[in-house]
Amino acid sequence: MALAKEKGRGAPDKVAVICHALRRAIIEQALEPGTKLPEDALGERFGASRTIARHALGQLAAEGLVELRRNRIAVVATPSWQEARDTFDIRIELERLVVRQLAGRLTKAQLTALRAHTDAEDAARGESDPVSIRLATEFHILLATMTQSPILIRYVSEISYRCCLILSQFSRPHSSECAINEHRALVDALEVGDVDKAVGLMHHHLDQVATRALVEEGKPRGRDIMDILAPYAAPVPAKADAAKTDAARAVAGKNLPPKAAPRRRQGAAG
Repeated sequence: MALAKEKGRGAPDKVAVICHALRRAIIEQALEPGTKLPEDALGERFGASRTIARHALGQLAAEGLVELRRNRIAVVATPSWQEARDTFDIRIELERLVVRQLAGRLTKAQLTALRAHTDAEDAARGESDPVSIRLATEFHILLATMTQSPILIRYVSEISYRCCLILSQFSRPHSSECAINEHRALVDALEVGDVDKAVGLMHHHLDQVATRALVEEGKPRGRDIMDILAPYAAPVPAKADAAKTDAARAVAGKNLPPKAAPRRRQGAAG
């Protein structure tokens, strides 16, 4: 009811802004598992009411990124090791489906976009692990977007963000070179339409990510949430945001050519 009263004052946009900022902060490991997310601090940081902040936290809780506890206490979710392993297993099956749909059907523009993204990943090598993790995650979401399947886009996006949370809790520092090479090999297989190879590469790639991730529990750094979220609360310039949206639509909106007859599989991939 309270949120409905604020719709005329841009409440839905504020909810989206807060959700986007918190997701990115979690992806980049600025917000670690177990970090408290007070409604009043979020409202103050983003210039929103506690009602809007509460609604944003509820949305992120539905995505598995936030846990809502008693007395309206919200914290960044802390998945167990088994939950983490199950999450990666589910992600593997979802993304195997993604590459099955895309193999041999990507347009030149889509292939260019994928290779540009892997180049960006390569350029980010040597920077912080969180930046590399964010770019790697966005590569998988870009692939899902190219299927033009709303269900796949939603579930791959949500589970990819959840895996970022897992990485911040369990993983150890490692070189991103192997992941970049795996992404490039996957794009090559998709281009030539080798379904079995693409599925096998995706399975192996994500299984290796899980193996590298599920090592040890991270230690919280105890920073103040107002300081953590300061870079994420900065407004996005309208022109830049519109340009980014138009570019995404251009890539995702390309009509895929008719799907070729499925090749006979030579056994389970991965």
